Amino acid sequence: MTNQKLLNIHDLELDFKTDEGWSRVLDRVNLTVKPGETVALVGESGSGKTVTALAILQLLERSATRMAGRIEFEGLNLPELPERALRRVRGNRIAMIFQEPMSSLNPVYTIGDQLVEPLMIHRRMNRGTARDFAVDLLERTGIPNPASRVDSFPHQLSGGQRQRVMIAMALACQPALLIADEPTTALDVTIQAQILRLIFDIQREMEMAVLLITHDLNMVKKCAERIYIMHRGRVVEEGQTRTIFSNPRDPYTIHLLNSVPKGEAIARTPGPPLLTVRNLRCHFPIKKGFFRRTVALVKAVDNVTLTIREGSTFGLVGESGSGKTTLGMCLLRLEQSQGSIEYRGQELLDLNNRRMRPLRRELQVVFQDPFASLSPRLNVAQIIGEGLTAHKLGGNKTQRLAMVEEVLREVGLPPEAAERYPHEFSGGQRQRIAIARAVVLNPRLLILDEPTSALDMTIQAQIIELLKKLQQRHNMTYIFISHDLRTVRALADEVAVMQNGRVVEAGPTQKLFSDPKHPYTRALFAAAFLDSDGAATGPPGGNG
Repeated sequence: MTNQKLLNIHDLELDFKTDEGWSRVLDRVNLTVKPGETVALVGESGSGKTVTALAILQLLERSATRMAGRIEFEGLNLPELPERALRRVRGNRIAMIFQEPMSSLNPVYTIGDQLVEPLMIHRRMNRGTARDFAVDLLERTGIPNPASRVDSFPHQLSGGQRQRVMIAMALACQPALLIADEPTTALDVTIQAQILRLIFDIQREMEMAVLLITHDLNMVKKCAERIYIMHRGRVVEEGQTRTIFSNPRDPYTIHLLNSVPKGEAIARTPGPPLLTVRNLRCHFPIKKGFFRRTVALVKAVDNVTLTIREGSTFGLVGESGSGKTTLGMCLLRLEQSQGSIEYRGQELLDLNNRRMRPLRRELQVVFQDPFASLSPRLNVAQIIGEGLTAHKLGGNKTQRLAMVEEVLREVGLPPEAAERYPHEFSGGQRQRIAIARAVVLNPRLLILDEPTSALDMTIQAQIIELLKKLQQRHNMTYIFISHDLRTVRALADEVAVMQNGRVVEAGPTQKLFSDPKHPYTRALFAAAFLDSDGAATGPPGGNG
């Protein structure tokens, strides 16, 4: 690596036009990337990370923005370039992997068509040669059966496969700089590890620089050589990654690093069994042909046996498709299943809907995406009060509103939030509303399905602390479904690892993390960059 600067941002200022006038979103940002270097840009949502990336590529609407400063790339000041010259840079010398591939890939074109386009534009290939090159790219990025997959549409691929396609598109023209914006946010730990290895293997091969935009500090620790910390549109600290992690100076950096889940759950005396699951099965038929005959079964939950104790937190981990969420829905009787689910000595599978209804107050769930589970037509008071009305709790309307306002205070929201609608809140606030909706019913068992997966590190820490306080106060039992093994380790008393619908290993958290027996468990923990002490070990060849 040389001291030459591939990318040099100097005193970048950016204003957005609003109804009230101009609003400053980037304030004197300075950032450099050298050839072949990996630099991380870290901060919470709204800090200015993605806007900085869009400014580099000049993808912001010029009529609605006002920019000052310099963005120099290979000696050219990008804001001064005409659109024609910028098109020769975008996708050719600078490529970008966007955060959500499903919204970045065109749903009406095959992935082959979308890969061929930049090759024909930037590398002057004919369609046949470009298609062959596209198949090679898909093979290199780990897409199975690339010759047939090249004709697939985005919706026919898994999340990890779509992200691989985005990487293939970004690398098609062998760029000098790759901007990766949260490239692994919504992926399982094993897929995250595969995607990161892929990016950094190709980086070494092409001697390409990477600007990694993320809020995942554990990823940054092992992948990046230098790091920039952003807060409210400003770079508050920058330097060598090891130096920043070992000796942070800015209060915001210290706050950010302290938000990473650490340690293990506090040892508690186990209570009596609250929920006992024996040989639980949930199989979905695959039907084909004119007569829709069953030709196979998807064994989403396959002979699962568990005991969940009162007042404890039970962690449920595994990759997407392992059966975690389906098992949670079976326990709530929201999916049909066979076997035994015994709750406080009562067999739930023997109960009809009428007899099950009173128990639903005691068995609640917080879903992964609060925005999808909160009705946009109802205000917060109506959303939280729905359960009270359904279960005839709280007396009259005034008394129910008082209960809603009390639970809002309990989850850290002001009582006046009751009159607002879900779209008026941030992601972390919406998650608090979803938790309040469940907690207002004073449940005994709360299933938390990936409650922190899409949140910034500091917001994750706030939600985790909130859940700990609520559990202590109400003596609730949690089933915590997650692919974030650090959070599970910090919260759960016991953990079960699921693969292909089965529990392959289960036991006390400390024992399981320190000495996993099953090969899949060991692979899962390794993919999450965990060693025996819970520290990040990173993909092979990672920097830092």
